[in-house]
Amino acid sequence: MGGGVFIIIGDLEHKPFEFDREFAAGLIKLPDNWTQAGDLKAGGTVELLDQRAARTIRVRGSIKVDVHNSCARCLEGLEKKFDSNFELLFQPMETIARSEEKQISHVDNNVGFYEENGIELIDVVREQLQLWLPMRILCREDCKGICALCGANLNQTSCDCREEFVDPRWDSLRHMKFEN
Repeated sequence: MGGGVFIIIGDLEHKPFEFDREFAAGLIKLPDNWTQAGDLKAGGTVELLDQRAARTIRVRGSIKVDVHNSCARCLEGLEKKFDSNFELLFQPMETIARSEEKQISHVDNNVGFYEENGIELIDVVREQLQLWLPMRILCREDCKGICALCGANLNQTSCDCREEFVDPRWDSLRHMKFEN
């Protein structure tokens, strides 16, 4: 367990790098109140596809982790299990480091870029997790949420609160007296 592993391109020229790592809970910073419930397990292979040309690195692997967050409607805690495979390509930053704009194709969506002489494994894992985690999660599709007035979880109880919206623009008409 522990921190990241820096994968050096020069080492990949001789043989692919295989990894089977565990990242302790809290080591990888997750977005939007997501937290790891336990260790994250990542395994796979990193290889250099073209030895002398573009120096493209391919990372194939899998990630297994349990994560926690709160339902976006009722704020109840929930756990989600991720067990998924991925394949990414990384090219040197110099391939796009030009001043002109470049249009990318659908194929380029799985291409990342690296600087200097390699990639950090923990950065690859973090990026994949950030792409997989939903921005908004519900405990169930028909979650009723919480009452805006009393804060009761409407999935567990009902409340008698009544919220009447009164538009203040109609106040002057509401106070008018009419003769019959």
